[in-house]
Amino acid sequence: MADQENCVRITRAAKKRAAVAMAASDSLQLPPNNKRVVLGELPNSSNVAATPAAVPGSGAQKQKFRAKKKVKAAVVAPDVCAKSDDPQMCGPYATDIYEYLHRMEMEPKRRPLHDYIEKVEKDVSHNMRGILVDWLVEVAEEHKLVSDTLYLTISYIDRFLSSNALNRQRLRLLGVSSMLIAAKYEEISSPRVEDFCYITDNTYTKEEVVKMETDILKSLNFEMGNPTIKTFLRRFTRIAQENYKTPNLQLEFLGYYLAELSLLDYGCVKFLPSMVAASVIFLSRFTLRPKMHPWCSSLQHHSGYKPSELKECVLIIHDLLLSRRGGSLVAVRVKYKQHKFKCVATLSSPSVIPVSYFEDIKE
Repeated sequence: MADQENCVRITRAAKKRAAVAMAASDSLQLPPNNKRVVLGELPNSSNVAATPAAVPGSGAQKQKFRAKKKVKAAVVAPDVCAKSDDPQMCGPYATDIYEYLHRMEMEPKRRPLHDYIEKVEKDVSHNMRGILVDWLVEVAEEHKLVSDTLYLTISYIDRFLSSNALNRQRLRLLGVSSMLIAAKYEEISSPRVEDFCYITDNTYTKEEVVKMETDILKSLNFEMGNPTIKTFLRRFTRIAQENYKTPNLQLEFLGYYLAELSLLDYGCVKFLPSMVAASVIFLSRFTLRPKMHPWCSSLQHHSGYKPSELKECVLIIHDLLLSRRGGSLVAVRVKYKQHKFKCVATLSSPSVIPVSYFEDIKE
């Protein structure tokens, strides 16, 4: 197992190494008196058949995306990252980097099936998946894990379930084992296997977690490094604020909130991470300034999405925001009611988005 752990343990760049040196004595182990987070019994609800939808980014849409990029390459504004003095923004290479990430996110080996619950799973329902994700948000908070770890965890879960039928009693085991792998990939100091056993109230043994970790890695062929919603959200947030004199933290935190809400809903699995990130920015701008068109030519160019292409995804996330979907899943909502996140979960949004906002704009 040591060899497999080495395969997934990735060090961050120089900034992260410096942080490790400064905090070498720190530990992410839970204090003895920390309250456990234990997932309740998953309800025995049957699967609800859903009409399969076309996967954005597949087939003709891939060709459309590539053609769009070629046309736009001739006459475009400088990349917003190129204006930054921060060398970590990789200004001269930002456009090429994100075009590469767009291509990577569309690779079939990195994508879950958009209808895996209907086609593969026999004992797992939409509702069970939502409860699992909601619980994992609490686990990530309990261990103070970075959000990138959470996004990778959900990606691993959806990809694993796309090719492996799972008994509902092992769903939590899949969740904590996926988070263990993601933490090794993303965190400076990841929690121990014992910590994840403890967080399940010792429902699973260390050996069971390690065995599931092995099964996940084999199933995913050790393809651990995926671009996630957070990958694109960082960039789109900067673009949305390029004309601001100071960073708008409320817009940034609202984007994080909506992105994590999208993880709860099985209906968002079919969308590419970049499309979800673009939809999150669209809805964040609409929520904060409902009288102003939430999209612009700069966002359209850098994201590669027109308002009409975002409509379905935006409306699903809008329903999540208004608790018309996933209202019983509260972990994300409670998390973003905290002052450190500017209490963005308490913000209200108009119940209807004007149809005119989804009309395409000219660049």
